Amino acid sequence: MIRTWHPLYKSVRSCLSVQCISWHKTSNKLKRFAYFWPPVNLRYYSTTVTITPLTRVNMNVFKFLDYDCIGFDLDNTILRYNVTNMVHLMYETLANYLITEKGYDPHYLSRPLEDKDLDFIQKGLVLDFERGNLLRINADGIIQRACHGTKLLSIEKIKEIYPGQRWDATDDFCNDMLSTWNGPVSMKMRSLLDYFDVPSSLIFAKLIDTLDKIQGGPLNGYNIWPDMLDGLIEMFDRDHFELDRGHFFPSLKKNPDKYMHKCTAKTITWLQKLKKHRITFLITGSNADFVDFIASYAIGEEWKSLFDIIICYAKKPAFFTENRPFLQVTNYRENDIVESKNLKQGGLYSQGNWKGLVEFFEYVSGKQNPRCLYVGDNLIQDIYVPNSHVQCDTVAVVEEQMSEGMMHQRLSHLDEKVLNSTLWGSYFCLKDSKTNMDSLWGYIIKKHSKLCIPEIDLIAQEPLDKSYLSFSEDGKKYDGYYPAVPLSISAF
Repeated sequence: MIRTWHPLYKSVRSCLSVQCISWHKTSNKLKRFAYFWPPVNLRYYSTTVTITPLTRVNMNVFKFLDYDCIGFDLDNTILRYNVTNMVHLMYETLANYLITEKGYDPHYLSRPLEDKDLDFIQKGLVLDFERGNLLRINADGIIQRACHGTKLLSIEKIKEIYPGQRWDATDDFCNDMLSTWNGPVSMKMRSLLDYFDVPSSLIFAKLIDTLDKIQGGPLNGYNIWPDMLDGLIEMFDRDHFELDRGHFFPSLKKNPDKYMHKCTAKTITWLQKLKKHRITFLITGSNADFVDFIASYAIGEEWKSLFDIIICYAKKPAFFTENRPFLQVTNYRENDIVESKNLKQGGLYSQGNWKGLVEFFEYVSGKQNPRCLYVGDNLIQDIYVPNSHVQCDTVAVVEEQMSEGMMHQRLSHLDEKVLNSTLWGSYFCLKDSKTNMDSLWGYIIKKHSKLCIPEIDLIAQEPLDKSYLSFSEDGKKYDGYYPAVPLSISAF
C-alpha cells in the first residue's frame, strides 16, 4: 500500500537504526547504504518462559497477553531520542558534508536553523528528485500539498505539474510499497519515514532554493539526490561508530544525555514482567556495537536480559520478506552463519529472517504458529510490512500523537516544534476548505496496527492483562488510538 525509501537511518531508524541495507542506483552504478549497525558480544541467557493457554480472541479488543511472542524495535520505540537535538546534529553533519565535499553553495545550508525551518520538517513527506518538489499525499495517492524547495505551491500549480494531482511514482508507492522499494521508481522518489529521515527534507528543499537562486528561476531538472545519498552513507557508515570517525557518531558518544532519554523504571519493570509471561524479542536495524551503546545508556547494562533473542542489523523490511541467514556476533562483528534451528535463547545475532525466527519461537514455546506481535515506529518497516506480508500484528509508536495533542489529555511533548508543522498540517489527517480525510500515514496506522500509542511508557503504567479497544479490520474507526484520539481527527 505504500513505499518508503530504503530505511536510511532509522536505526539511529532506521533508522537511528541502521535499519537495513538499501541499494540505490546512482548514475550507472548501485550504491549501498546502511543505517546504523551496532553488534554486541554474544551471550546466552537461560530464561524460563511460562506461556498460559490463549483464550478465544476478540478481534476488536487488544491485549498483550493474547500473544505468545512480543517483539520491539529499539530506536524511537523502547529508546526515545531528543528529536530536536538529533535533527540539529544530523542537519549540521549532512549540510557540512555537502558544502565541503560536494561543493554546494553555503548560502542557505550554513545558516542556523530557525523556527520556520523546524516547522518545515515533517515525517512522511515524499521527495520528487527530478522536479525538486516535496509532496504530501493521501491514501489514494492524491497530492494534497506540495512545495518547490521551501516554497509552498498553490493547488492550481500542483495540478499543472501533476495532472489530476497524481504522479505515477506515488501511485506505484501507494499500490505496493515493496514494488517501489528498489528499482526504477526508487530513483525518482523517496519517502521520509522517521526522525532520522526528516532533516533530509529541509536539506533537499534548501539545495533546490540555492540552485534556483543561482539559475534565476526553477531548473528543468535536478540531480542533487545522489550527492545527498553519499552524505547519508558517510554519516551512518557503521564502521564509523567503532572507529570514532565523522561527526555524527562521535557527537552521540560524547554527549549521550544530549541526544537520548533514559527509559523510565516503569518501562523497564513492565518489560521484565512481560518476559516472565511471554517470549520477548528485539529486532533492530542498528549494528550491534551501536545497539549495545544506546541500550546500555537508556536501559542499563543488563538490557539483554529483557529479551529471549536479539536481532541486530536486521535490514528491515527485507527481514520480513527475504531469507537472509542469521550470523553470529563476536566482539560486535559478524561471523559464521547460524541455522535457525541452532538459535539460542538469550542469544544476539545479526541479519536473519522472520521465517527462521518463527521457527525459533515454535521451538521455545512448544507451539505451532505462535501468535506474534511487533511494536515499532516506522510505519512501513515495522507496521505495514510485518502486518501485510507475514501476518504479524503490530502496535505503532507515533510521538506526534502526543505532540499534536489528544482528546481530554494534557500530555505535552518537549519536541513539538519539530514534530508539529503548521505548513504541512497534522500528521494524521489532511484538511483544507473542502476536504477532511486521513493522511496516508493515518490510514496505514488504522489499517495495519492494532493500537497506536505515543510512547511505551504510557502502556507500561497499565497491567499486562489490560484490554484496549483496537482499530477495526475495515480501517474505518479510530478506537485504536491510546490513550486518546488525536485532536486533529477528533471531529471526523
